[in-house]
Amino acid sequence: MEHLVLGISGSPVPRSNTDRAVQTVLTATGLPTKFVKLSDYNLEPCRACLGCLETNTCVVADDGRELAEMFRAASAFVLGAFTPYSSLDARSKAFMERMYCLRHQTGLNRGKVGAAVITTACQPGAPQLPPAAETAGAQIAFWMMEEGITAVGTMVLLGNVPCIRCGHGDQCEMSGVRMLHGPDATVESVGVQTFGDDPASLTEAKALGQQIRVALGL
Repeated sequence: MEHLVLGISGSPVPRSNTDRAVQTVLTATGLPTKFVKLSDYNLEPCRACLGCLETNTCVVADDGRELAEMFRAASAFVLGAFTPYSSLDARSKAFMERMYCLRHQTGLNRGKVGAAVITTACQPGAPQLPPAAETAGAQIAFWMMEEGITAVGTMVLLGNVPCIRCGHGDQCEMSGVRMLHGPDATVESVGVQTFGDDPASLTEAKALGQQIRVALGL
């Protein structure tokens, strides 16, 4: 049996840190892979209409049907998400919801192997900051649990608050730069986090890919 590993990125930023981390995990599996960027698809949230009850096919006429077929064909996947407003991003959440159509009566998601990449601008464990990565990671982990998916690991990647690139990050009263890094922080002092510059993150992503391979019994 040939195993396909699907990589899904909820980040709309072109060639984002999330994208590159997910692609690194995919490559490290050494297996056939497919990468999808959710911002390239028209995807509504689940309507909770139960129109998929008998057929395991969503009745919403958008790209969710195509994504569900990709997900159904995959033995394993890596879901890359980020944390706007200290929680899971909307595209990743909508993707998770729409895979519900594969669940009814047959449990077509059961037995898959899943991993997650969470990109966040909130340093995990930092005092007086929201537990953004922990919250998003828990959302994905409990979704996997409910669907009967084997979770092999979650990688947390330090990313960038949008204020870094908006052009007003040093002057704006609502700047996330100062909120996250202190009142004297500037765009220049904080710098830009780039996946690939940190050898430890590269090593962790490659290890996660190997974990997926092992979990598939290869």
